[in-house]
Amino acid sequence: MDCDLQNRGLRGLFGRVCRTGAPRLSWPTRITIMRILLIAPFVGCMLNTHDPQFSPKAQVSLRHIAVVLFFLMAVSDAIDGYLARHRGQITRLGTFLDPLADKLLITCASLLLVSEQGHVDGWQLPSMVVVLIIGKDILITLGFLVVYLITSQIHIVPVRAGKLATALQLSMVTAVLLAPELSRIVPGYRWFARMLWWSAAAAAVLAALIYIRNGTRYIEHYEQAHAANSGH
Repeated sequence: MDCDLQNRGLRGLFGRVCRTGAPRLSWPTRITIMRILLIAPFVGCMLNTHDPQFSPKAQVSLRHIAVVLFFLMAVSDAIDGYLARHRGQITRLGTFLDPLADKLLITCASLLLVSEQGHVDGWQLPSMVVVLIIGKDILITLGFLVVYLITSQIHIVPVRAGKLATALQLSMVTAVLLAPELSRIVPGYRWFARMLWWSAAAAAVLAALIYIRNGTRYIEHYEQAHAANSGH
């Protein structure tokens, strides 16, 4: 009897610890983490689209799987943002992970589509487009680091140009991945694809300039406020 009551008490205590002790991630954050995890199989499929050990039909199937994975990641980017705003679940972790997931996805996809092993036949991205897109992310990351070193604060404020750049880059990757099929049925598709990837590169440059300007202003305001406080 005593042992049975003791066991029940231990089970109840363990259940309460499990329910209250483990932090729960919000659904937007879970979706963002899932998006990050899907990058690995996407990269694996694209790297094998030119592997001679696979038949041409299998290589095409791998590219189609990569398209599905990329589509899921692109759609999840919109879903987690919508849920975070409308459910009031915007968290510091989500604010950090969401742009990180976008940067990882775009960087991996751009490097694949410009490489010999992962590009789509007849639709290899120009190296300058990839340099501008990845260069923007490197500059922004360095800028965040500089802001943190000077102010000891994490200052992440998305701008419209950055969102536009991300949307154009996601559209660019999708257009290139589907180019072999769509170019057969859409007149002028090659011209459209080229316009899209150069627009994505231009938007990346614009976003980088705006982020640099905003970061510089934030540092200036911080230093002015710090100097005023020190004066008092």
